[in-house]
Amino acid sequence: MRIIEKSPLAAAISTALNLAGGAVAPGLANAATVEEVIVTGTRITVSDGYASTSPVSVVAQDAIKLTGMTRIEDVLNSLPSVEAAQNAYISNGATGTASIDLRGLGAGRTLVLFNGRRMQPGGVWTEAPDVNQIPAALVERVEVLTGGASATYGADAVAGVVNFIMRRVNGVEISAGWNGFQHNNSNDYIQGKMDARGFTYPTGDSGVDGRGLNFDLIIGSDFPDGRGNATAYASYREGDPLREANRDYSACALNATGKTCGGSATARIPNFFIAPTTAAGAGPVSPYTGNAYDYDQEGFYTLQSNSSLGFFAGNFYNYAPPNYFMRPEKRYSAGVFADYELSERATPYLEVNYNSSKTAAQIAESGTFFAEAYFFPVNDPLFPQAFRNSLATLYPGATEVGIYIGKRNTEGGPRSDVLDHESFRIVLGTKGQLVGNWDYDLFYLYANTTASTTYINDLFLPLIGEAVGPNCATAETGCYQVFTFNGVTPEMAQALGGTAIARARTNLEVAGAHVSGDFGWGLPGAGPVQFVLGFNYGRTEFERIADTIYQQGALAGQGGPTPNIAGHILVSEVFTEASIPLLEDKPLAKALNLSLAYRYSDYNSTGVAETYRYGLDWQPVDRFRVRTGFNRAVRSPSIGEQFSPQQVGLWGGSDPCSGPTPAYTAEQCARTGVTAAQYGNILPSPADQYYQHSGGNPGLEPETADTWTFGVVVNPMDNLTFSVDYWKIEMEDTISTLGAPLILEQCAVFNLLCSAINRLPNGSLWQGSGVNDGFVQNTLQNFGENTWEGIDVAANYSFEALGGSFGVSLMGTRMLTKEVAAIPTDPSATYDCVGKINENCFPSPEWRHSMTIGYDSNEIWSVQAKWRYFARIDYDGTRDTIAKGNLGAQDYLDLSASFRLFENSDIVIGVNNVLDEEPPLLGGTLTTNANTVAGFWDTLGRYVFTKATMRF
Repeated sequence: MRIIEKSPLAAAISTALNLAGGAVAPGLANAATVEEVIVTGTRITVSDGYASTSPVSVVAQDAIKLTGMTRIEDVLNSLPSVEAAQNAYISNGATGTASIDLRGLGAGRTLVLFNGRRMQPGGVWTEAPDVNQIPAALVERVEVLTGGASATYGADAVAGVVNFIMRRVNGVEISAGWNGFQHNNSNDYIQGKMDARGFTYPTGDSGVDGRGLNFDLIIGSDFPDGRGNATAYASYREGDPLREANRDYSACALNATGKTCGGSATARIPNFFIAPTTAAGAGPVSPYTGNAYDYDQEGFYTLQSNSSLGFFAGNFYNYAPPNYFMRPEKRYSAGVFADYELSERATPYLEVNYNSSKTAAQIAESGTFFAEAYFFPVNDPLFPQAFRNSLATLYPGATEVGIYIGKRNTEGGPRSDVLDHESFRIVLGTKGQLVGNWDYDLFYLYANTTASTTYINDLFLPLIGEAVGPNCATAETGCYQVFTFNGVTPEMAQALGGTAIARARTNLEVAGAHVSGDFGWGLPGAGPVQFVLGFNYGRTEFERIADTIYQQGALAGQGGPTPNIAGHILVSEVFTEASIPLLEDKPLAKALNLSLAYRYSDYNSTGVAETYRYGLDWQPVDRFRVRTGFNRAVRSPSIGEQFSPQQVGLWGGSDPCSGPTPAYTAEQCARTGVTAAQYGNILPSPADQYYQHSGGNPGLEPETADTWTFGVVVNPMDNLTFSVDYWKIEMEDTISTLGAPLILEQCAVFNLLCSAINRLPNGSLWQGSGVNDGFVQNTLQNFGENTWEGIDVAANYSFEALGGSFGVSLMGTRMLTKEVAAIPTDPSATYDCVGKINENCFPSPEWRHSMTIGYDSNEIWSVQAKWRYFARIDYDGTRDTIAKGNLGAQDYLDLSASFRLFENSDIVIGVNNVLDEEPPLLGGTLTTNANTVAGFWDTLGRYVFTKATMRF
């Protein structure tokens, strides 16, 4: 038994031509070879994929193979229509999952399908499906549909649909792959910044690092007489971590403007906010005297080498080097797909998938982070004499002081969040002929994910209190010698450590059925009307249980408490579709078809939602087709959006009323709670992190999205196909937060939303714990309108020459509008993100494309070159000034080759980002990790790979 396949390049070109725009191109296949297919976005069976009125982009399995990428999210993030979401290049804030964000509308608005059916929520920190569960080696193709498809699939298909379709194998396939990164560390700009601060960094050739291995085994067999197939697979993938210290451009944390290496004031050598306690103090109250911390007398100091106090003068800690730039991973997956035709009326089918993964998100060492004020008599025995002398000089006559401590736990090592996921999915169903031209499909789906997060090596706040308290000498921890220069030992650091654990469980159950067929009649001179009628019942459960340490927010570096979440959503749905041929074989109407769809959904949480779609497909002559459509999508709020309790967290950015030269006037800052005495004297957060209160809202209503599409598909000659599609998505009642930066702006400039800003008595939004004061209230609401508008272009051409086949393909997106009306009644709160990046805008180039040129010898070898392009992006409305106000256009060249070693064996080798281009660098307020938007641009330099496959 053996498998005969085209070479990867030939297969990729063929698939691109045959499925461009989600269709089989006219002229490339005769009537005898055209098969009936189901195109993503409809359940109507058609004999010509161009009958789809919605544009569908396709990535073939062999095209995936030629990229050398082993993570599905990396493949899709290279598409012009996809923005980077959760991925392997995120550490602080990582969920351990991989998610897809179509058009930048959010991963929760992208419906992910596995063989046309839903995937379950992904993990502890996210409800978005985890595409790590997809067996990459078994993917036949990925279909990406732009725009709402709620009438076909349900509520969350707002931005579009990503459908992973698995292939069937007849034989045995074994493959092994290896990959890694290589970079020449020679960034003069950032090396100069690090030299100015005395930081160390790598130079020269990195060698091959971040190495990964993957192994796949696929065994399949067709049943006799073509009655079906059974395919089983097993996969293993592992990858080494890379730290930010491994690249010069990430070895220091740039400050908000990108002009210098920044860092954290929670430093190796401790910094302190200190003030005496008085009866008139407005701060925390001393448990010993009843007096309160007096912010009016507060000073900011650094411990000197003789254990005295000196005024703070830029003692920052470079927290970047220990952070993971790319997380390690180990992943196992296995599964079975089978179907067997008992008769034309019954073909039972089965899908079983299992996935287990482990990764760790490592970030810089923990610290005390000025989280709490501790109170001491000025002659406390824990203070060395030089420290006491400084207090006597600074605060003569004081008997008690309160101290916020900023000490980095460099003696204890980095923090790590160990993220484990285990998922199981089973689909049982049967399909077949019901009667005449009518077919049915009946199925039950159950999917479950269990996940855990184990956060280790963070300082435990109650133990810090004991270790600096009056009885520390007899406490289990011993005394924390933070007031003595180099007084903290590894043993002290270990004694103060804590571990927090949270577990999550998600369940998805769906039972559904539909019938499809035609009535045998239609309009005069046209084909028969096709029709679909079906129902779905779904139950989604999400539960997160945190231990006491998480719930209390008792770890110093967590930013606040992590509450439990539990909830479920039930939905009962009825749906229908129709495809109505209006004209056929008429002058200027080779074909004219109308498509309609409607879905009625009843949710236990938000009630009834009605969605619908209509489209028109017109082929006036051969080789030319026009398609247009409208989709109404309604997304009900998720479990987390409704039931997540309010909690303290961090937001990255800047307080425009802090620093010696605030961005706003004294009058404007006064609206945000800044006094005249505080204006120009509020210390900005050195780490660009501030507190906010956020959480769910049980009063949320569904959001609505309307999508319009209009496009043409042209096949002017054999083997040449191109399409141009205009699309527009308008959302209303958007479920979102305004974002702390916008709230601050609205208050300062327009005197709106000022009640959401709660400053400490000293004006800070980052000092302390953020529980009672010093935060921005940023809760989910139904406010905002989004308007996204663009043009997608696709072209494919192949021709025979030099004894083989040449192929050229292009996929590009031109963004026209990316407008967010955060407060629709206030035009000043409306902004357009096209071609910009700022605190409100993810990087949004006006134009992105991927262009591939290849040659296949049709015998033993093939080669491919790919050009990926991102247009320049302007800094807009920010103070970041790297690259003179803009990020230049980014060009990437990828090369790959495939060689057939034996009749049934081949090897693929390649290099992505051949020229070793670095990602654009950003100021600290705009990054997702390591001074850049990790995963959006090529992040780690040159990527090399090889993969060998044997078939039997």
